[in-house]
Amino acid sequence: MKSTRRAKPAGANDNAFRLKEHYDLVIAGGGYVGLSLALAVRQASGLSVLVVEPQAMEAMRKDERASAIASAASRMLDGLGVWSSIEPEAEPIRKMLVTDSKLKDIVRPALLTFEGNSKDGVPFAYMVPNGAMVGALGDAAKAAGVDLLEGDSVRDFVVHGSSVAISLQSGQAVQGALLVAADGVRSRLRDLAGINVNRFTYDQVGIVTTVEHERPHEGCAVEHFLPAGPFAILPLKGNRSSLVWNERTDDAERLLAMDDFTFGLELERRFGKQLGAITEKGPRKGFPLGMVLARSYVASRFALVGDAAHGIHPIAGQGLNLGFKDVASLAEVLVEAARLGQDIGAFDVLERYQTWRRFDVTQMGVTCDLLNRLFSNNSEILRHVRDFGLGMVDRLPALKRLFIEEAAGNRGDVPRLLRGESL
Repeated sequence: MKSTRRAKPAGANDNAFRLKEHYDLVIAGGGYVGLSLALAVRQASGLSVLVVEPQAMEAMRKDERASAIASAASRMLDGLGVWSSIEPEAEPIRKMLVTDSKLKDIVRPALLTFEGNSKDGVPFAYMVPNGAMVGALGDAAKAAGVDLLEGDSVRDFVVHGSSVAISLQSGQAVQGALLVAADGVRSRLRDLAGINVNRFTYDQVGIVTTVEHERPHEGCAVEHFLPAGPFAILPLKGNRSSLVWNERTDDAERLLAMDDFTFGLELERRFGKQLGAITEKGPRKGFPLGMVLARSYVASRFALVGDAAHGIHPIAGQGLNLGFKDVASLAEVLVEAARLGQDIGAFDVLERYQTWRRFDVTQMGVTCDLLNRLFSNNSEILRHVRDFGLGMVDRLPALKRLFIEEAAGNRGDVPRLLRGESL
């Protein structure tokens, strides 16, 4: 198939390159999942990699939101050579308090406290600005020889024997041995591949914003379980915190429409005054919450990673970490296949990745679903049961250590990159 560069896609950078006719790996989606996969595969194997991203990287660098990443993910980023650029912007989570109360309760005692580092001596998690993470990964991917096409997207693809023909919105076309969709929870490519999903919509919206407070948080994260859903306070650099605030859909729409003063009053009712006066620094956004689990992660010369494969409730803060585990697993499978001279797009190669990941993701999705159902309600009976359970866990150091290692990403069949090992 002949590939010609017709016109520079809208939003593309000034360092435009001429597309090759064929790539070993084409990744649709240049967020942190797509870029980290491209970087890992390129560094370890030298395979030719193209990342197609609809947005301009400069716009993505300005994303003011932040994400929680486990210490295992930070090890992977360190192994990829980007953690040193990200770490100055990252805030370690050194302690976590869990409360369970009603909105009107004046006192919210901590029922469960996680404190200390993971077994390897580092904080069990970090809060990382999305813009800093994407920027560092994008720079490293380009430096490693990954072709990054900005302002364009995959329009369609057709499998022909040992390759997949990929058509872009700009009118260009390329071929690849494997196409990976990292295009988010509403993945259009997943639909084009004919992969069905199990989908459940919660009557909840996650409100995300950033606040500034008078007193330092000292690296402490707080999870307030309120009847409408969890209200999470996550530490950022300086006297700032990121909020993930779950509300019933109707209430969330009302809150998002409020003026700043009224919204601030509602925010203070939930946040409390333990860190002094708080000021919203925004931006304020709402995201409908649900669970989406792909029934298959692979098809002919096609694979899903990150939110395209699974979208879960944010109650445990594991969404991005599941995506990074996808990356580490798929990269390991592809690099090993390439070294053995195998076709990286062959179904038996991709099946290894699917077998590795599907049970782990399903287990986490079901766990988050059950936790949300258990805590997001007004039942006094359930409240007493869960508070008793939280109190018991708090009194069992060995069990608390197990939970810390789970949150740090150190349990289960951990891929090499997440163990800090090279591919």
